[in-house]
This record gives sequence, C-alpha cells and structure tokens, in this order.
Amino acid sequence: MMSDPLDIETAEYDLVISPSAAETKVPKPASTSIRADFGAVSHAGLVRSKNEDHFLVSQAVREHRVLLSNVPEDHIPVPMGDEGYVMIVADGMGGMAAGEVASRQAIATGLKLIQNSPKWGFKINKKEAREFFERVNLHLQEIDRTLTELSYDDRRLFGMGTTLTAAYSVGVDVFIVHVGDSRAYLYRKGELRQLTKDHTVAQALADAGQIAPEDVRRHKRRNALTNFLGGHSGKVKGDMRWLRLADADRLLLCSDGLTEMVDDATIAEILSRHPEPADATQALLEESLRQGGKDNVTIVIARYHIPGLLQASPEATRAQTPEPVEMATTLGSSSPLNVHSLA
Repeated sequence: MMSDPLDIETAEYDLVISPSAAETKVPKPASTSIRADFGAVSHAGLVRSKNEDHFLVSQAVREHRVLLSNVPEDHIPVPMGDEGYVMIVADGMGGMAAGEVASRQAIATGLKLIQNSPKWGFKINKKEAREFFERVNLHLQEIDRTLTELSYDDRRLFGMGTTLTAAYSVGVDVFIVHVGDSRAYLYRKGELRQLTKDHTVAQALADAGQIAPEDVRRHKRRNALTNFLGGHSGKVKGDMRWLRLADADRLLLCSDGLTEMVDDATIAEILSRHPEPADATQALLEESLRQGGKDNVTIVIARYHIPGLLQASPEATRAQTPEPVEMATTLGSSSPLNVHSLA
C-alpha cells in the first residue's frame, strides 16, 4: 500500500513533494482566476499578560500591462500576470518583551528578504521548487542571524526565539514552510490533515519509537523545541512541503495555544460548522479560551475558490496519488540538536 503524501513525516525529509503537485498533463488554472478568503485572530489567552504571537496575511502580484502596441490582441497572451498569497504565524518565546520582539522581527525580516529577492516563485515546477526551497532556507538562516545579533546587542533579549510556519500559494500550488511547533493543517471535504511535524523533544521521542504517538500530547517535553529561529547564528533549517490545492480547500495555520487546548477532532468539527474563515477563526479562539486559554492563541485560515475544479474528496485525493512520493535530496547542512523550552 502506497503512502499518502500528506502522511509523510516532515521531520524525516527536508522537502516533500506530493505527487499531485508534480508536473502533470492537466493544465493549471491561471493564478489570477483563483480567489482566497481569509480570517485571522490573535489573543493573549487567559493566563499570560502579553501576546508574543504575530501573524501576517499578504498578497503578491506580478502584472504586465500593455500600454501601447500595434500587435493584434489575439496575438498577445492573456492573462498577463500572476497572483499569490502568503500566510505566516510566529510564536515568540524568551520571556518579558523578548518573545514579542522575536516573532515580530522574524516576520519583518522575512518580508524584507522576499522583497529584495530577484525571484518570487510565481512559476512552479520541480526545478523551481528545489530552488525555492534553497532560497527559503537562506532566508530562514538570515532571520536567525538577525535575531541572534539582536539578542547579543541587547541583553534583555538574550535567549529569545520564535517558531515560524508559513504558507505560500500561487494558483493551485502551495508551499508549507515550517520551523518549530506552530502548525499547518489542510481541511478538505470534512477531513483534517496535519501538514507539519512538530519540532519538539516529545515528537522526536515518538519518531524514535521511545514513546507512543498518542502520548506526545501529554508528554512533559511536548513544548521543548528542537528547532526554532534565534540563537543559532544562522545554523538553522526548515521543512517544506509542496502540494496542490482543490476547490473549497481550507488551510489553517496556528500557534500551539490552539492545539494545546483543542484536539484535532474538535478543530475539524468547528471547521465543518463554520465554512467562512472569519467565523471559523473566532469559533476556534472561543473554544481555546473555553478550554482554559493557557497560552497565546493565533489562528489564520484561508479558503480557496478555484474555478473549473470540482471539490476533491479524500477518496479522490488518494486515487490521484498512486505513485511513490517524490522527495528532493537534502539541500542544507544539518544543524546540531538545539532544545528550547516554552515556559
């Protein structure tokens, strides 16, 4: 029985390419024809006095407008542009103001790096995906160096760090970038799938077979991070997953303030009752607070409207991916195990 690409552990591979995302003979709809609705919320919770989470939702547009020409209109290709969406959740840590600074600075630095990049990744294929993965890791390393330097310059910030989980979609292609234990989920036709693997000691113990997977949620080291941004002087590496969206898919990005309080089954049930992203984010936040709200909570949801594509069922998704999962080779140097506990 072949593995479902959405079940591959990101801790095992740096870049996972779902077969549905790889090049096929099926034409992709123009990225400008795809619409996404968003909802986002961030809350300090009921225990902590300060919110150290930050999030961002943005749109990237590449447009080519013909102003003057004597070339016949039927010889000019349309559409002449591309659109993409970016979602980021960063959960800061370090105490006092340090965690808030780390998560905010990580997003701000990442945006500057993207803005100055000569390639934004609007055209997606296997070669571009691998190059994009390399660029993303260079960006993550630069963010890490920036946070490290800030903590050395200001001793009040020493020890600060942050998780970072992001989604970048162009048309039907979406990349999930992940460092830490904030999560990304795909909700498709009533089924919730976790797209990221937590970079924690508890998860590493489960991967090694030393504890049962069901014990991770209750393990005392479930909040001890083995990978995060800050304090590594640029020696950090993230996971990335590339998959293809279907009409009505929803992507959920969240800090662990949600997943510590609300289990996956309840998250799926709430999403089923609230199809609109803004309503769903608010309902998930309220459930997290009702369960105790012990940590900062940040939730970002996108719902995609893709013309010309039917809503994919879980069965159809599995039927479309009979071939073995394709993985890129490791493209970055391994960094030593670093453990940071979220107090």
